[in-house]
Amino acid sequence: MSQSVVKGSELKLKIESLAYGGKGVARHQNFVIFVNNALPGEYVLVFIYKIRSGYAEARVIETLSESPYNVNPKCNHFSVCGGCSTQNLEYDEQIKQKIKQVEDIYIRQAGIDNFIIENVVHAENQYHYRNKMEFSFSNRPWYLDGEEKNNPKFALGLHVPRRYDKIVDIEECHIQDKDFNKILDLVRTEAIKNEIKPYDNKTNNGYLRHLMLRKGYYTEELMVNIVTSYENPSKLKPIINSIINHFPNIQSIVNNINTRKADVAYGEKEINLHGDSFIRERLGDITYEISANSFFQTNSEQAVKLFETVQHYLDLKGDEIIFDLFCGTGSISLFLAKLTKEIYGFDVIKSAIEDATRNSVINGIGNAKFHKVNLDTYFKKGRNIEDYPTPDALIIDPPRSGVHKNMLKSLPKFKANKIVYVSCNPTTQARDIVRLIHWGWKLQSMTLVDMFPHTPHIETVALLKK
Repeated sequence: MSQSVVKGSELKLKIESLAYGGKGVARHQNFVIFVNNALPGEYVLVFIYKIRSGYAEARVIETLSESPYNVNPKCNHFSVCGGCSTQNLEYDEQIKQKIKQVEDIYIRQAGIDNFIIENVVHAENQYHYRNKMEFSFSNRPWYLDGEEKNNPKFALGLHVPRRYDKIVDIEECHIQDKDFNKILDLVRTEAIKNEIKPYDNKTNNGYLRHLMLRKGYYTEELMVNIVTSYENPSKLKPIINSIINHFPNIQSIVNNINTRKADVAYGEKEINLHGDSFIRERLGDITYEISANSFFQTNSEQAVKLFETVQHYLDLKGDEIIFDLFCGTGSISLFLAKLTKEIYGFDVIKSAIEDATRNSVINGIGNAKFHKVNLDTYFKKGRNIEDYPTPDALIIDPPRSGVHKNMLKSLPKFKANKIVYVSCNPTTQARDIVRLIHWGWKLQSMTLVDMFPHTPHIETVALLKK
């Protein structure tokens, strides 16, 4: 470690790039320093607040020279809301940084030589793309110094980063669907006017906990899910009536009851307050019914491109048997089913498998079969594999933690010649692919699909062949 990099010291640094996760990367005498809220090309004066083995962490005291890629963020809440950490960075540079992050992970950490990303799918719409948002109610709003306190005991918005007890009262979010901003304002206005109290997560008193909004990008159907701390739907009538009056495309209003202390936007019980308990979305020629607590891709427009990338890599002829591991609600399985002989989806979440099965019936798809299994252990013993036909290819779309070691060890037993690995975490994807290469697969191609502009999130699709 450089002798001049010590906790509590101040340094002048040039930010070289962004690390995976969004922090700026600088070096002082070959010692790596990660800097919060810094952009490539900036010169900054920083305060070193943490020293670790091999690197330090710092925060900006003063920007001495701005990045050439700096742009003015659209959002008024950008300085305090952690939702869009790179909204002040040119979009093309965001993509370049994400490419570099993935390449660094694969070349430096995973040790895969000659690694390149062969294709990048940009987002045509960099704003108003989110089809789902979750907001929190609070009686402890976060205000900037000198900011006028219109409602000092009421906030509806997003958590301040690293502050579970403070909520930024969001007026307008630029990455969510435009209808959501109108609903956000309407719900806040009606709640304050009718004195419907927000939940206090310190005293566990109050009623309103979360507001979850969904919209079918291609169908325009709206869902409002109001999460409360106890059951009393009559208190919500002013909000419900106002939503119905102002939004003719409202398809569903539900009330989830969460009596637990856990700060989550779903509950032990759901009450249907208006319309159906689901909305519909249409990707390609497949219609999906999406309930309040179902997982579905958050960017519908990019989801189609993601699924088309998987389809391209599989190069389907129509006679293939495909296994979709970690299938969730079957969104990829159903999108591809009509192009295959049979497709089998596996997931541990019962409600997801029920959704997948229901959506297969809705779309008249008879060659997609979904099974509830714990993939961490189910295929550990080879006899369970023998219960199914031999697949021609595997689709793997695991959680951020990647594929469990037991499942990973089982993959060679399937005798598939092709794997398409979809990931929202290139670090764990690279770790798993190194093991697959050791077992006889070759990494053929990699595509980056930008699902979440202005955020550090990265989605990659890898093709591996025997």
